[in-house]
Amino acid sequence: MLQIWPVPVFSDNYVWILENAGTNRVTVVDPGDGQPVIAALDERGLEVGAVLLTHHHEDHVGGLAEIIRRYHPAVYGSGDDSVSGVDHPVGDGDTVSTADFDLEVVALPGHTINHLGYVGPEIAFVGDTLFAGGCGRVFEGTPIQMHDSLSRLAALVPQTKAYCAHEYTVSNLRFAQAVEPGSEILARRLEASEAARAADQPTVPSTIAYELETNPFLRCSEPAVVAAAEAQAGQTLQPGAEVFAVLRAWKDGWSG
Repeated sequence: MLQIWPVPVFSDNYVWILENAGTNRVTVVDPGDGQPVIAALDERGLEVGAVLLTHHHEDHVGGLAEIIRRYHPAVYGSGDDSVSGVDHPVGDGDTVSTADFDLEVVALPGHTINHLGYVGPEIAFVGDTLFAGGCGRVFEGTPIQMHDSLSRLAALVPQTKAYCAHEYTVSNLRFAQAVEPGSEILARRLEASEAARAADQPTVPSTIAYELETNPFLRCSEPAVVAAAEAQAGQTLQPGAEVFAVLRAWKDGWSG
């Protein structure tokens, strides 16, 4: 039985641990900080067999060197030179095969050019592409690329659990309410997320089904979202990538 649990690092990052019952070797996703991960694994008598990297930002790879020195794991990530330590370069359509499970590699450019996701049966490690209620900023790619990447994730089976790398849910949902103020399911989700954070509980993973109902960045063809984006832009927009670009710019400058 595969168990997936988070190690909180920094102020709002999660390092995901994939643990298969019956073995003491785990897979670690995006070790931005090594010490908290090592401490959590030591407490449970676990060791790292593999590391999965979604992209090269320091809050996702900053602890990699320490993890490598301690455990000498296989390290999977983009085949370019953006991260030192990757010894198993992978790209879109490849399969990551550990001792316990297989994951398909999915290219998700937008947040960074070389951003990757790792998808298995009803699980997806999405890094900073898809957040609960939101999405990552477009730093290196284009809005069209980011919209296409989000569309790939939106096409996964609805029950897929999306494991993102940050605890941004409450802020994201407050923005989502600015886009769709009349959504009752969004209001209920925000209330539940605020209660979870007040109890110091994570709000993730989410599911693709839940995101399709409440995440404006996955709803760029919904009439209410299109209308909100057009009001923000002051012009008619094509549903899809044009709406996404306006929403992302709106969110970038949003302080609510």
